[in-house]
Amino acid sequence: MTRAAIHYLEPIDTPSRGVAVLEALAEMIERAGLKVGDRLPPEVSLASALGVGRSTIREALNRWEGLGIIRRRRGDGTYLTARVQTSQGPLPTMIQLEGEAILRLLDMRRVIETGTVRRAALNASAAQRQEISRLCDTLLKIVAAGQPYRAADAAFHNAICDATGNPMFGQVLARMDEALERSAESPFSVPGFGLASFPPHRDLADAIAAADPDAAEAAINTIIDTVDSEIRQIIAPGS
Repeated sequence: MTRAAIHYLEPIDTPSRGVAVLEALAEMIERAGLKVGDRLPPEVSLASALGVGRSTIREALNRWEGLGIIRRRRGDGTYLTARVQTSQGPLPTMIQLEGEAILRLLDMRRVIETGTVRRAALNASAAQRQEISRLCDTLLKIVAAGQPYRAADAAFHNAICDATGNPMFGQVLARMDEALERSAESPFSVPGFGLASFPPHRDLADAIAAADPDAAEAAINTIIDTVDSEIRQIIAPGS
C-alpha cells in the first residue's frame, strides 16, 4: 500500500521558503504516486510536516491554483487538476510546471483565437482592417528596434478582437492571460521570449485586410506553434 503522502515531507530550512515548499510538494506528489483527481493532504498537515506557517502553504497553493495545477473545493479539500512531475534536469521544477501550464493555456487560446481571427477577417470594416494593418506595422517596428513591445502587441490583438463585432472575444482572452500567474524569475516573462512569433503577425494582419479567414487561421496557428515550440525547448531541450 502506498504510504500516506504526508510522510514524504520533511521540515524545510531555507530562506526561499515559497519555492522550497512548492519543490517539496511536487516531490511528495511524485513519490506518493498522486494522480489528477487525487486530494492533497490538508493545509495544516502540510504546514506541520514542512515546519512552515499555514500562510506559507496557502501562498504556495495559491500559486499552483493560478497555474491550473490544483483546484480547491470549499469544505472538501484541494485536488490535483494537472500532472505534477519533478524536473529531471537543471531546470527548477516550478519553471517546468509553469511552462506546462502555459502550454495548456496555449491549447485553450488556439481554440478561441482561431475563431477570433476568422470572425475578424469576415466582419471587419474597411477602417478596422486599415487600423489592424497600421498597428501591425507599429508592433513590428518596435520589436525590430528592441523596445518593449507588450503594449503594442496588446493593441494589435485587441483591434482584432474588436473587429469580430463581439466584445466577449477580447474579454475571454484577457481573462485567460490574467488567470495565469508567472513567477518573477520566469524565462517565459523576459522580453526576448517569443520574438520568433512576431514575423507571422504580418501574415495575420494581411489576411484580415484581405478578408481571408483561412489565411488568418493559418497565421494565428503559426504564431501559436512558434511559441509552443519555444516553451518546449525551454522545459525539455532536445526533445
